Amino acid sequence: MPGVYVSYPFCGQKCTYCNFASGVFSRELEREYVAALRQEVSAAEWPWRPETVYWGGGSPSRMAAEELASLVERIPGGPFVEATIEAAPSDINAELARGWARAGINRASLGVQSFVRRELTQTGRTHTAESVASAVASLKSAGISNFNLDLIAGLPHQTEASWKESLDWIERLDAPHVSVYMLEVDQDSRLGAEILAFGKRYGAQLTPTADQCADFYEIAVERLARIGLECYEISNFARPGAESRHNLKYWRREPYLGFGSDAHSFDGVSRWSNAESAEEYVRRMQRDGSARGGSAPADPLGEPLFLGLRLREGTEADWSRFEPAVREFERDGLVEISGRRLRLTSRGVLLSNEVFAAFV
Repeated sequence: MPGVYVSYPFCGQKCTYCNFASGVFSRELEREYVAALRQEVSAAEWPWRPETVYWGGGSPSRMAAEELASLVERIPGGPFVEATIEAAPSDINAELARGWARAGINRASLGVQSFVRRELTQTGRTHTAESVASAVASLKSAGISNFNLDLIAGLPHQTEASWKESLDWIERLDAPHVSVYMLEVDQDSRLGAEILAFGKRYGAQLTPTADQCADFYEIAVERLARIGLECYEISNFARPGAESRHNLKYWRREPYLGFGSDAHSFDGVSRWSNAESAEEYVRRMQRDGSARGGSAPADPLGEPLFLGLRLREGTEADWSRFEPAVREFERDGLVEISGRRLRLTSRGVLLSNEVFAAFV
């Protein structure tokens, strides 16, 4: 069944590690953006009724619950099997959580990244471990017991001891779903650009090595499995039944529609995206009534492989065109083959980008 993704690229602050098309913008632009979203969602053609909706950002938790509800009402198919909102922990209180529940939100994804004060301060996060606990309590009191907590391996000042401290909090809060991401080092974030330039700002010289980050990931896999959260996708861990139904659509190549700036869509055959920046999105919606760019056919051969291999179950997509590379990966212990099924080994997960590059 299809899904819907809604982009809300507005934040209270721009974190040093963030490489998304999001940031701190004027309240006027934010109001214009919400109006443009209403326009785009209202004008959409719905070839099917979606079963999942995902509000991503940025921080959609900045929206008033009434604004969120007015947008949810414009999407057919509700109440949805899964309706997720990404949230900054410091935004959440009991009243807002109750408003989300009334609007049909039944899952929240909290951008925690770390529970350690020094790491949070260095990256620009404004929450504390205690405020995350308060946010989780507010969600549960509103009936939203399905929630995800994000962690990032590779932040400045991070050590094995501090990483384990964050995992202690995960266990304490009894999270049904956890996402563990490796710090992305590229020019699109202030921290990444500083690391590449061998600079000192943002704690760039205080980040763990790649080998240390790999160790952190393996520690998380073992620790989370011990408390009942199994790795079902490279970066995602869940109790049985708590997997993100919306995100599984991306890896299984199921259709979805995207709304808002830099939102992507897939109809099962072709892919397209909206204008990348919030400003350009608003400008094009006001001028043309659409912010959509051109579409392009999806790769029917490589794409099912590099997306399907992200899942721990692997993929049964046809890999015959890539057989020399697949056989080499098998000899190197990066993939394993069982009948038609191809999946990454534990070592292959740590070197997954090297594997995926063969199919792009």
